[in-house]
Amino acid sequence: MTSLLHVTSSRVLQESALATACSPSGGASENAALCELAAYVVQLNEGINVFFLLFAGALVFSMQIGFTMLCAGSVSEKNVKNIVLKNLLDACGGTIGFWAIGYGLAYGDSTSIGKSFIGSYRNFFLVEYTGQPPSDNGGVNFMTFFFNWAFACSSATIVAGAIAERCKMVAYLCYSFMVTGLVYPVVVHWIWSHHGYLSPRTLDPFLGTGVIDFSGSGVVHITGGTTALIAAWFLGPRIGRFYDTDGTPLAIPSPFPPNSVALQMLGTFILWFGWYGFNPGSAQNITGGKDYTAAIAAISSTLGAASGSLSCMLVQSFIDYYYNGGEVTYDLNCAMNGLLSGLVSNTAGCAVNEPWAAVIIGAIAGPVYIAGSALLIKLRIDDVVDAIPVHLCNGIWGLIAVGFFAAPQQLGSAYPGHTEYGVFYGGGKLLAAQVCGILFIIGWTSAIMLPFFWAMKRFKMLRVELYEEEIGLDIIHHKGSAYNFRYANSKDLEDEESKLPIRKERHNGDRNFDASFRVQPQPDETH
Repeated sequence: MTSLLHVTSSRVLQESALATACSPSGGASENAALCELAAYVVQLNEGINVFFLLFAGALVFSMQIGFTMLCAGSVSEKNVKNIVLKNLLDACGGTIGFWAIGYGLAYGDSTSIGKSFIGSYRNFFLVEYTGQPPSDNGGVNFMTFFFNWAFACSSATIVAGAIAERCKMVAYLCYSFMVTGLVYPVVVHWIWSHHGYLSPRTLDPFLGTGVIDFSGSGVVHITGGTTALIAAWFLGPRIGRFYDTDGTPLAIPSPFPPNSVALQMLGTFILWFGWYGFNPGSAQNITGGKDYTAAIAAISSTLGAASGSLSCMLVQSFIDYYYNGGEVTYDLNCAMNGLLSGLVSNTAGCAVNEPWAAVIIGAIAGPVYIAGSALLIKLRIDDVVDAIPVHLCNGIWGLIAVGFFAAPQQLGSAYPGHTEYGVFYGGGKLLAAQVCGILFIIGWTSAIMLPFFWAMKRFKMLRVELYEEEIGLDIIHHKGSAYNFRYANSKDLEDEESKLPIRKERHNGDRNFDASFRVQPQPDETH
């Protein structure tokens, strides 16, 4: 009977063992107190796991704040209101899309068996869960939706920064619903559902291994990054970025400096913080041995972020030193995006790689970002926040890295019974499965989003008008600028000069007054 007190991560197994042991044939009369205690432990175990998912999901959703701050700092002053509203609508539109059809397509009917291309309509609008009493695992089911919803919104938000300052609001709402309602859910179903063709959790996994993507380097970041690439390509660059007003290509692309580096840094730190829900939370449970998986995911995330930031900044410093005649500079933008690249690249394997491998993966992620960013400029694709090299390029590297670094101990803990390891541990099939997973995600996303953005552009629903882009979307569409700056005009200066003798008198002939006085707009004064 003492085995009843062993906490597992599966409520079904817990209740099955409890029902057997506490039945009349199992000796319930002799062990009534122990059976009651065991039932309480099962209930407590479920409550702990529900709270774990609630906390992790809240951390993942806090990444929306990070994305918003990063985008707000990256765009020009005239488009801040526009981009922060779009980030808000990402969460709102994504919520409706994922609740209405996305979650059903991702995980489908809980009673289905075998593999399938897509989930089921049976759980559209969460109808399968809504009628469940709390005793039928309803709390766990609703919290599973909540956690997955936060992931879906993150995938859609990746696109926001890439197409900032020139995309129409209607296009933004439509693509957000499309990503969370159709594109992302099918990728989730194939790789994370128990019924997906590429899932490692099926009875007959693809190539005997399935695709190992623990927290979503592929499912979230490649999906979002591919969508961002397609959207940026159809939209075209911002005015003056790669071409002059006549459409003539510029010999040197024109830089568009951010309006606030402080907001960019704040957003980067918030994203790093939120990643501790993203990666450890993907363990889904914290009991039944999953504490080790969550812990190793947290360590890998930390080491990958640090090594990615350092490697990216130092490699860029070396490049600048080589091309700038020996002058050493330190690029803050590379440090921030290198950190995010290190996190993205370690997201797939955070729970299946050893800590030292996370350092190597993150260190490689930095140069991958630099190369991806340079390639975009070469192709004249305008990505305001470099979302494509961070998420698409390093999402690809993250999945590939698992094929090399997946270790037996960590893999066995995260995926019990899995026996296909990384190349460095004698495996090979896993790497092949990872490559197939990359091709599927890019292929599926492109198959949906290419015709979608083509249609949006064809019917002139994608890009704002030329004059709107030049003036700024805040003034045209959002009732004024985000920053209420008022600059002195000629009348202001004349007014101030007329008041200068009065001010001198107030300062009692201060000799330093004339030197320290600077003309600034002032409200009308009465004397």
